[in-house]
Parts: sequence; C-alpha cells; structure tokens
Amino acid sequence: MSGNRPTHAGWQLSAVFAACLLVAFVVPSRGEQPPTAVGQSAAGPAAAPAAGSKPGPNDRQITLAVRSYLEREHFLRHPIDDDIAKRWFTIFLEGLDPWKLHFLQSDIDGFMQKRDSLDDLVKRGDVSFAYEVFNRFLERVDARLPLIEKMVNGPQDFTKQESIVIDREAAAWAKSEAEAEDNWRKRIKYDLLIQKMEKTPPEEAKDKLLRRYKSFAKRMHQMTADELLETYLTALTSSLDPHTSFMSPGTQENFAIAMRLQLDGIGAQLKGEDGYTTIMELTPGGAADRDGRLKKKDRVVGVGQGQQGEMVDVVDMNLNEVVKLIRGKRGTIVRLKVIPVGETVPKIYDITRDKIELKDAEARGEIVEDGKKPDGSPWRIGVINLPSFYMDMDGARQGQADYKSSTRDCKRLIEEFKQKGIDCVVLDLRNNGGGSLPESISLTGLFIDTGPVVQIKDADKRVQQYDDVDPGVSWDGPLVVLTNKFSASASEIVAGAIQDYRRGLVIGDKATHGKGTVQSLLDLGRQLFQRLPNAPSLGAIKITMQQFYRPLGASTQLEGVKSDVELPSITTHLPVGESDLDHAIAFDKVPPAAFQTSGRVTDDMLRALKERSTARIAKSEDFTKVQKDIAQYEKRKSEKTISLVESEFERQWNEGKAAEDEEKKLEEEMDAQRRPVVKRDFYFNEAMNVTGDYLNSLAGGAAGLARTSRPAEVPRPAPVPVLQ
Repeated sequence: MSGNRPTHAGWQLSAVFAACLLVAFVVPSRGEQPPTAVGQSAAGPAAAPAAGSKPGPNDRQITLAVRSYLEREHFLRHPIDDDIAKRWFTIFLEGLDPWKLHFLQSDIDGFMQKRDSLDDLVKRGDVSFAYEVFNRFLERVDARLPLIEKMVNGPQDFTKQESIVIDREAAAWAKSEAEAEDNWRKRIKYDLLIQKMEKTPPEEAKDKLLRRYKSFAKRMHQMTADELLETYLTALTSSLDPHTSFMSPGTQENFAIAMRLQLDGIGAQLKGEDGYTTIMELTPGGAADRDGRLKKKDRVVGVGQGQQGEMVDVVDMNLNEVVKLIRGKRGTIVRLKVIPVGETVPKIYDITRDKIELKDAEARGEIVEDGKKPDGSPWRIGVINLPSFYMDMDGARQGQADYKSSTRDCKRLIEEFKQKGIDCVVLDLRNNGGGSLPESISLTGLFIDTGPVVQIKDADKRVQQYDDVDPGVSWDGPLVVLTNKFSASASEIVAGAIQDYRRGLVIGDKATHGKGTVQSLLDLGRQLFQRLPNAPSLGAIKITMQQFYRPLGASTQLEGVKSDVELPSITTHLPVGESDLDHAIAFDKVPPAAFQTSGRVTDDMLRALKERSTARIAKSEDFTKVQKDIAQYEKRKSEKTISLVESEFERQWNEGKAAEDEEKKLEEEMDAQRRPVVKRDFYFNEAMNVTGDYLNSLAGGAAGLARTSRPAEVPRPAPVPVLQ
C-alpha cells in the first residue's frame, strides 16, 4: 500500500487513483431511511439472501481483508485487540437498538460472554456473532409488535406525572419483560404526544405509528447478508475512528454516483416513510421530470419491468431493494404503480430510463447586487454555491479529457463572472461535507498562486506538504468564503488555506465541522484479485490513513476553521461536529510551511468588520429571535428526560422546536435537487453586509477599516523528524 501514498509536494492525480484519497463527511439522515438517488446499479451478483439465514459466500474473505487493512494501513496502527472488541460490541448492539427498547439486559449479558473474543473471531473471518445477535433482535422485534398494537389502540392518560429518557447514553435495557413493557408504554405515549404537537388527527396518528412499527419489523426481516455484514464491519471500523467504514457493493456504487454526478435511471430521489417509498425530489431535466406525471410526495407501491413485466409490490420493502428494481439501463422502460399525493387510487406510469446528470449537485453560480460602492453604485458579487468536492474518479483514471470536476466547474463560473464585470467572488461552502482531496487543492489554486495548500501526516508520522503547482490564478480580486458547522473536510482545507494566506474573508458559524482526517477508498475486489480483468464486486473499505493540516500547521481536527466574522446561528450549537463523535482522532499541530501571505485581510480590518456586524445584529429582530432560540435550545439540551404530561411536554417541545426545525430545514436543503443558488434570508443578507464593508475597506471608502497590501513571509520551518 505504501506505493499508493503521495511522495511529492505537487499533487498529481496519478498518485491517488490506486487508493482514491477522500476527505468526505457524510451527515447521517435522521429519517427512517436515508434518501437514495435512483439510477443504474453496478454489475454484480443477485441480491443477497435475507440476513436471518446465514453469512454470504464472501463474508469470511471480506472480513479477513478488512481486518488486515485496518491493522496495516489505518492512521492509528491500532491492533484489533480486546479494547477494540469492547468498542465494537457496544457500537454494534447500540446501532441495532439505540433506544434500548428491544433487547433485554439478559440478552446483553448473554452476548457479553463473547465480547472479549470478537477480536479473535475476526482473525478467522468468523462473523457468526453478528447473526446470533441479529436473530435475537428479530425475535424481540416480532415479540414487541402485538404489545405495540395493543398500546397504540389503548387509552392514554396524558395527565399522569411521568417522564421518558431522551438521552441515549442515559437509557438502559430493561431487566424484565414487565420493565420492557413499561418502557414501550412510555415510548408509545411519547410518539402520540409528538403527533398531537404536529396536529395529526388522533386516528391518523395511531394508524401512522402502527404502520411505522410494522414496516420497521418487515424491513428488519428483509435485511440482506450484505447489509448485515456492512453494519457489523462498520461497527468494527468505527471503533478506530468515526470515518472509517465498510461499504457493501450497493453502497459503494451509490458513493461513486455521488462523486461523478451521473447515472442512468428515471431521475428521482426516494425516501422510506412509514412503510412507503416516497418521492422526495425529481432531478430537473431527468426522465421522470420530463414525463411530468410523477410528483414530489407521490408514493410508489409497485414496480414492473418493461411493458409486460410482473408488477412487484414494494410496500414495506427495503428502500435499497426498491431502488434496484427502478434502476436500469437508459432506453429501457420501468412501470411504476403510484398513489399520487392527496389521492387514494393508484395509477400506472411507464417511464423510459435515461442518462441523468445531477446538475443541482454541481457548482452553480449567480450574480447579486448588494451594498454601495464609494460612488453609490451597488457592488456586483458573483456567488458560487458548491455542495461538494466532486470528481469522476473513473473518468480521471481513464484519462478522459472532459471528466467531471468541481474545480473545472468553478473555473468556468469565474470566467463567466469576469465577463459580466463582478467586483467580488463569494464561495458558499455551507453544508459542503467534503469529497475529493485533489479537488480541494486544485480549487484553492484558483485563488492563490503556487504554494502549499495542505500538509499531510501519515501513520509513520511523516509530514509532507501538497502545493498548488499551477502558476497563476483564475480570480485575483476580493474573495469571501461562507461556512457553517456542516462545512467539513475538503471545505475546511479550502477555508483554512484562504484564511492562512490572508487571501479572503471567512464568514459564518463560529467554526466548521472539525474533520481533519483523510480517507482512502480501497476496492476490495480489485485489491484481492488484481490479476483478474473482471474482479468480483466485494465492496470497499473507506479507511483513515492520514491527517491533514493547514499551511500554518494547525489541524482542523476537532477545532475546525474559525470564522473571521461569526454570525449567530443555532447550527453552531447543534451536537453535529467532529468533537461530538465517538472515538474521534485527537487535535495536534505540525510546523508551518513556507509561503507568502497576500495581506488582503488585516487584524485591524477584522476588528472593524466585527464591530460593524455586531452593531447591525444587535438591532436585527431576526437575529434577536435566533439568540432566544439558542438560549432555549441550550436549556433543553441539558435535560436528560422529557415529561409525558401533555402541558409540560408542549412547553419542552416548543423550547426544542427551533433546533429541530433548523435540523429539518438543513436536511431538506442538503437533499433538495432544486435548491436555489442564493437564498436571500437574513443570515445571507448579513454576510453580504459584511462583504460590502470588506469591499469598501479594500477600496479605501470606509472610515475606520485599516488596509495594507504588504505581504508577510512565513519562515521556512526546520526539517520535520521522521519517526521510524
């Protein structure tokens, strides 16, 4: 594997394709099942059998390979020992039963007898423990269903003084069936109170909850051997750090689609909701969008192949299996049995699959006019909304001249902006969870001349810097970078480099996400069968192999990139940062690289910009409400339980509602395929106010904003010792 690691300062694409380096951060879905784009699936074996039967034919081989790569290649070089086994055990069981509602403590005690042997079992490729646990889980799920149905349809007393634990870490498995029944009684009561808060009619609320729990049970029985292996091995990999994971072949293909922004299919994003497959979004210009009949929130209840193929019932079906049925080669027909939103009678739509380009997932630009120049005319600001650092890995590996690239798309937008006479570029990296490391380096190079962008330390403690080696810049004018707590990985590399170079202004939440590690994606089939022209599809391991550092030497790990000008936001306070994850790698520093700062941003300038922004925010009704919401959320976050007395529940619900609404809004924005390039809300407007102040300071037109163009030289550090 050492030959796959970069060995020189100038980042070359050929150095990373054997093990594509990633700095990706995935925000987990809070829904029942994560939304999935429908497109062409990877060639491979038929669907794996249900997990309740037996391990798949390749499970042992895959498990041995994953264990071997973890011990040899992971950044921490931590052996798979008893300590890791303890973590693995906990992550796997709590992943299956996070609220501790299904298993009994006696189940856990029985499993504990094998906990310390998991590290020994994995050395033999033995995954039988996963099946032992999962089959017991299915037994408990099935046993709970009659009880749930009885409780949902039974009477409820919303005046009784009692509460429910809402902190997962504080929850405990029941010691008896009677205690388990009481836990479920409170859970049902809690779920019904939520439906009351959302104004759902009583009978509809009951029906919704029954469908939800029955659908969950059915989906658990539909889990395939591939999916169970992915769950089990990812519990192992997560014991080392939260970003190392095992991907089944299906997950690996979805990951590849996200990176190349291209697939074959109908162009729909699906989501599992209470047993139904629901249309979340339609890809603009895609086959379903052009057809015009399928709409957002329609429910797909059946799928047929071609004009005459059998219509398969997909109600309560695992979402991944529904996706496989709808996916297919361009030019072929899929028939969908659909219950349109607001209707009860299903309709049949035949849609011809086609090539789908995920245009809304690529960089897009818009010019806005905001603020006033010294002469009174508005500033023209080119905004680039970049949702990820994408790159068509296969296209680049094959040497295709037009492979998809976020850097190429941003460069094209900048050229268009320049032709239209802009004064400033705003790079919006909010909610950008990362992607390709080479892309983050080359994209930074659009704004700086040659020089170090990121430094990387490997498991042997060797530190190397990676430069933008392309002379010249695409944009030499004023630059602003927008970030929030969901800006991670590659986003933090770009924002950190721009800030260290004093090249532009970083505006947003208090800090970015704080992910400072680099992952390599290793295709297990290609790794294990290198001599075969058509290696079997065995999935992949995304493994943390390095940690990255800013040009000045600080890691973004845990701490993120702090904004030059912070805007109050509830997302700053949500527990969604790297520091909130279990087993996150520690923060540290390396010596600074040698480079020349631009002097576009000075300390005096920042002080004045902050003062002006703070004064505006103090007078803003919108930001005053945000501050109130933050205070309520912080109070609510400290509580471990919530009352099940309706009046008290409503009070606590309202106190935490602002944060929940913000999370839902962010989730919808990140999933949306028709998101606007620029959303002119009060947060963005204040960012533009700060941008206007910054532009005036550079133009010498704003009193009190100091300016200097004198660059500063960062001294070259002493050689970094290599620890053998």
